[in-house]
Amino acid sequence: MRKFIDVFDKKGLLVRVKKPVDVKYETATIMKMLDGKPILFENVKNFSLPVVANICSTRELVAIGLDIKQNEVIKKLADAIDNPKEPKTVEAKDYEEINPDITKIPILTYYPSDGGPYIASGVVVVNDKEFGLNASYHRMMVIGKDRVVMRILPRHFNKFLERGNKEFAICIGNPMPVIVSAAVSAKLCKSELGIANALKETNLIEIDGHKVPEAEIVMIAEITGEEHDEGPFLDLTETPDIVRKQRVARIKKIFTKKNPVFHALLPGGLEHKILMGMPREPTIFREVNKVCECKDVLITPGGCSWLHAAVSIKKKNPDDGRKAIDASFKGHKSMKHVWVVDDDINIHNPNEIEWAMATRFQGDKDMVIKKEKGSSLDPSSDLETRKTTKIGFDLTIPLDRNPKDFKKLELPMKLRVEDYLG
Repeated sequence: MRKFIDVFDKKGLLVRVKKPVDVKYETATIMKMLDGKPILFENVKNFSLPVVANICSTRELVAIGLDIKQNEVIKKLADAIDNPKEPKTVEAKDYEEINPDITKIPILTYYPSDGGPYIASGVVVVNDKEFGLNASYHRMMVIGKDRVVMRILPRHFNKFLERGNKEFAICIGNPMPVIVSAAVSAKLCKSELGIANALKETNLIEIDGHKVPEAEIVMIAEITGEEHDEGPFLDLTETPDIVRKQRVARIKKIFTKKNPVFHALLPGGLEHKILMGMPREPTIFREVNKVCECKDVLITPGGCSWLHAAVSIKKKNPDDGRKAIDASFKGHKSMKHVWVVDDDINIHNPNEIEWAMATRFQGDKDMVIKKEKGSSLDPSSDLETRKTTKIGFDLTIPLDRNPKDFKKLELPMKLRVEDYLG
């Protein structure tokens, strides 16, 4: 992590906050006000550790951390998901074991509505004899000096726990490939750490019998068998999630690098949205490419980086737009609305998407509506069944019409405006 913090600093992208800040509300408020900019809080009140934040809050920052161009991220991630590489395990250097008291770590309380201080950036790494390594994000609310209550969905980590793997590692302050890959919903038996290594060379280390990435902080924890209220917690929609009974974990040991940095992740912030939404773009890209030529995919921030997507295709057949809609919903089952456009539309510019909808769309024939189970993050869905209305909008030019009738005219002359401004 510190390598790309240094890179951001050298590029003039890092904001350094030298003024003392409080972990309760104050740090989070600054994170939100400077959302999109990496921040290093050098002086955190009552703690010796600095806090870094917003490090993945734009695609540019992710691309820099992966040492690739911004327009290569989707294809690089899709290739890494399809072709993971087993990482090497190297010697753990410069780590020391500290008192397993998490109240000594600058864990933030983000909002007054939160149930308590939250670890939002922790990557849980667990190993199963049959399925191998799994890495995933799980928010953790602090309920004691060595206790957290974890939000665990019924997915792979839950399955690993049900198979008797009660002990695991919590890694905070990870290398960029791990930060990204741990957010991928990979198939069981496909290691997210192998995906990380395919994105960019990523070694593992062994600490206390656990193979983990080279994180700033590594906690060894175990599920206790207890349950505790978890929440409220501000989610992707920037509205508080409900309180639930969730599993409790005990922190048994804590290992840190020398002079570690704590990574804080703002709930509902751009970093949260990038890490949730961006890994779904390759899955949509893959599914759409099965039915037509997909050029680009964007999970939009205005759609909470989860519920909305824009998909660019090179249309060759009359029904390519509708096929792309169905494939998009298959590629991201939590999605609620998708807009499919021709490849002359820049899907990263919402004004262009709206222009395509205004000039190329007819609601009675270019709309696909289906009633299906949607996302638990959508407060407008049926709260019991999670049924929601999904809509796809085909904004592509009809092939039986002259495409020139749907194109903006270019400027009549090529000029340098600077030559006219004195």
